[in-house]
Amino acid sequence: MRVRIKICGITCLEDAQLAVHHGADALGFMFYAPSKRCISRELARSICRALPPCVTKVGVFVNATREDVTETLNTCGLDVIQFHGDETPENCQHYPVKTMRAFRVHDASSLVSLEKYHTDAWLVDSFQPDQRGGTGHAFQWDLLSSLRPYSKPLFLAGGLGPDNIRRAIEEVKPFGVDVSSGVEASAGRKCPQKLAAFIKGALSVHLDSSR
Repeated sequence: MRVRIKICGITCLEDAQLAVHHGADALGFMFYAPSKRCISRELARSICRALPPCVTKVGVFVNATREDVTETLNTCGLDVIQFHGDETPENCQHYPVKTMRAFRVHDASSLVSLEKYHTDAWLVDSFQPDQRGGTGHAFQWDLLSSLRPYSKPLFLAGGLGPDNIRRAIEEVKPFGVDVSSGVEASAGRKCPQKLAAFIKGALSVHLDSSR
């Protein structure tokens, strides 16, 4: 089987369509004002409405209120909520769509709390002070060996790009991969060549379905 591919930090329809054209399964929209890739509800809604069927639309939130998440979810027609802040297990429950909790990894202790989160998936990203995703830095992937076999679908993020995506998938064996800055020409805009190379590299790796 192959990994699922999520392209995050989408800010325009052109990049969204290009990602889908090359084979992306999911697109991520950042609803966090301090982020360079933050997008308005209105623009995200217009992009989501223009996407073909079966493309998963993921909203990324950082310590947002339930009211804010729900309003954005309804406005944009999102399929998945990604919590990328300090949300408690309780904060991630009781939503009408699938949920994913992100964990910023800097050492083994960063992974201790994963099992407390009964979301539909986990995402592991690298830890960088004052940055919530899109850091461009990888963490030590061997830290994840203690979690195998993964009890939930696990998405790998952090420092991924065309040059290391094959090795990352082969070493970590994740359910999915998530990239933002690694395929950008500038913050919030994707580089067509990097995007195509990243997706091609990810699609070229086939994993044992029993992993």
